[in-house]
Amino acid sequence: MSVTEPVGTAPAAASDIAADAPQPAPGATPPPTPLIARAAAELVGTAALVAVVVGSGIQATELTQDVALQLLANSTATVFGLGVLIALLGPVSGAHFNPAVSLAEWWTARRGGPGVTARELAVYVPSQIVGAIAGAILADAMFSEPLVKWATHDRSAGNLLLSEVVATAGLILLIFGLARTDRLRFAPVAVASYIGAAYWFTSSTSFANPAVTIGRAFTDTFAGIAPASVPGFIGAQLAGVIVGLALVAVIFMRGKTATAGAPSA
Repeated sequence: MSVTEPVGTAPAAASDIAADAPQPAPGATPPPTPLIARAAAELVGTAALVAVVVGSGIQATELTQDVALQLLANSTATVFGLGVLIALLGPVSGAHFNPAVSLAEWWTARRGGPGVTARELAVYVPSQIVGAIAGAILADAMFSEPLVKWATHDRSAGNLLLSEVVATAGLILLIFGLARTDRLRFAPVAVASYIGAAYWFTSSTSFANPAVTIGRAFTDTFAGIAPASVPGFIGAQLAGVIVGLALVAVIFMRGKTATAGAPSA
């Protein structure tokens, strides 16, 4: 999915060759990178993302009682944090940080597209979940909160579940739409911007991520979700994956190539 550089007429220095070599874009899984390195990137990236979400939520509630300002602070920190993490770790693992994205990529790979294999999926998803839990615990530790305290914020209402379907479907449509149009280089800005917007246009504040959902159950703070609400959220997110992939297939439908030797208009 990388754009190759044009061949020059004069030999380039070794440093220039290294600098000009095509780099994997966020969302693409680069085969040369060892799987253990990709797993570490997914674990650390997901942990950092949840630490940003939970930590900024705690900070916001300590600084103001205005819920709108709390959400603004939380969403702004998430936008910047997610953008940086995708830009940093995208060339290593594809910067999924999300089992929904990994699952969707595995599905497209099964159908002949690029993506993770079943073995890689089996490594990515546990890494993301462990990272999410670690990130929540780390955020609590930084703000002297109980390291593990089950969240009590009930999020089981039907409108919240619908919001998760919409948020996840939009995320999948964005990522795989960028891939289909060879614009994954815009992923750090585009994905972070989408999540920031979805904080505000969905009533669930756009979790759109099963691993993050699980991690946020471990903290009884602003960003928490009651464990009883987790299965419903994950189910809605998986439904969003199906809707998102269906939208990608329809909107970014590839035209049929002309048969060799057939007359053209």
